[in-house]
Amino acid sequence: MPASRRQRVYEILDVQPDDRGIEKVVNRVLLALIVGNVAAVILETVQSVQAEYGLAFEAFERVSVAVFTAEYLLRVWCCTVDPRYAHPVWGRLRFALSFMALVDLVSILPSIVPGGALDLRFVRSLRLARLARTLKIARHSRALQTLGRVLRAKREDLVITVIAGGVLLICASGLVYFAERDAQPQQFSSIPAAMWWGAVTLTTVGYGDIFPVTPLGKVIDGVIALLGIGLFALPAGILAAGFTEELSRPRPTVCPRCGEPLD
Repeated sequence: MPASRRQRVYEILDVQPDDRGIEKVVNRVLLALIVGNVAAVILETVQSVQAEYGLAFEAFERVSVAVFTAEYLLRVWCCTVDPRYAHPVWGRLRFALSFMALVDLVSILPSIVPGGALDLRFVRSLRLARLARTLKIARHSRALQTLGRVLRAKREDLVITVIAGGVLLICASGLVYFAERDAQPQQFSSIPAAMWWGAVTLTTVGYGDIFPVTPLGKVIDGVIALLGIGLFALPAGILAAGFTEELSRPRPTVCPRCGEPLD
């Protein structure tokens, strides 16, 4: 019986795209609570709102901490259902050190830290760590799960674009350094110093604090700006192709848990 209860709790807390019934209700409630906590953290920084609804924020925080603490403890308790964490001791320790489990823990610890003499400025600032709950949305959002699969599938292509961007940045900074070092020795004193110009030019931000003044430097500036537009269009195209491939995949027709056909 305990094993079956552990399995059932694991199924409820483990978000799946085809969740139905109590699983869907629980995860929708958790998602709403996460979003509510993020909104509360933002609104608490508005003095007029905090002054009027401070007690409500405090009550909401206590309820949230209780729910998230119970969720965390239940996840640690039932994680042994997953073969990766099957060992009753080391498996739970490994789960507790996983990224999402650490996010869960960090999201509740700042509110559990006692006040009093320890409630100094730097301790109070730990409450901002509740923003880590935004990371938990990925567990409860089907759309963000899709984004994660796309990023994993296209990670090699995205890494190539990052490498290409780095090579282009180095080349552009080197060219403009040799073109501008005599005319502007302070602004373009070295290739690393010129990389600031290269970064803002490639991203087409163009702050205007550093810019070429020689004819050759201006030509290089224009070419790099045009290349920057194309460079930053590449990740968008890669992600768009990845989403197209992901959305075109055939969906499962039977439930992976019970084997029943899906609607």
